[in-house]
Amino acid sequence: MPSADEIFEKVRETLVDALGVDDDEVVPTATLIGDLGAESIDFLDIVFRLEKNFDIKIPRGELFPENLATADSGFVADGKVTPDGIAQLRQKMPHADVDSFAKNPIVSKLSDLFTVDMMCRFITARLK
Repeated sequence: MPSADEIFEKVRETLVDALGVDDDEVVPTATLIGDLGAESIDFLDIVFRLEKNFDIKIPRGELFPENLATADSGFVADGKVTPDGIAQLRQKMPHADVDSFAKNPIVSKLSDLFTVDMMCRFITARLK
């Protein structure tokens, strides 16, 4: 199994190629959308490239769960993710820092869960 540094470097290469960002922008705390400028269409490309670079299969919605915070999901009230929604996030995204998000679970901040570090933890778990 590759080391944590090797995983990070491959994730960095993936994001540089997929998003056209400079490699010095891809740091563990960088958010994919806010810091690196990813758009929803980029997530498919990122998953495809990760599968290729790590020789793994990532089922749809596993790395980037869909529809968790839509108005009709039942997990949002008054612009915040509900406690049930937080529980759902923990279940679907064990690789994300849901605890930090849960302190102020504003829906508009949900995309901040998608960080470079989150992707590295996901890949590490998939390779075990």
